[in-house]
Amino acid sequence: MARGGLLARTAALTAVVVLAGAGMAGCGDDSGGTGEPKKTPKPQPSSSASSAPAGGGGGAPADKAVAEKEIKENWQKLFDPKTPIKEKPDYLEDGDEMQPLMDQMSNAKELKQVAAKVTKVTFTSPEKAEVKYALTLNGETAVPNTTGTAVLQDGTWKVSKNSICALISLSGSPAPGC
Repeated sequence: MARGGLLARTAALTAVVVLAGAGMAGCGDDSGGTGEPKKTPKPQPSSSASSAPAGGGGGAPADKAVAEKEIKENWQKLFDPKTPIKEKPDYLEDGDEMQPLMDQMSNAKELKQVAAKVTKVTFTSPEKAEVKYALTLNGETAVPNTTGTAVLQDGTWKVSKNSICALISLSGSPAPGC
């Protein structure tokens, strides 16, 4: 019985990854020449001036605790099914470039069942951190011990584009812009 539940969760997550890959196929390339006007400003994700790196460099931001809290909050908001789809790019590195993917995925029923829970943050520099997280399906852990990266961009800690691209690559679908 437990095996059937695991297979169902894995199938649903695979569907999510495949949908993500299919959505990515609709994204533009890295040329940046879309000719579309800039979008109006969106609500700002959690950020704090104290999460910015100190002048001395080192392996962690000036206020490690604040930065870690922001990483956890923003990572979970990106994956939270309750976060409005138009806000999700605010939590993703180069999020405006990923808006077409977010729009395509907005109607995917499966995505409304998937969330992420950050379990550990390890700073590798003042502007970058390794993030361990679990993907959940309907509140149950479906993919434990997943690793991604958070980056400090424009004073805000965000899920790295590489982390999203790595998830999408699991589908085997092409991912322009990754």
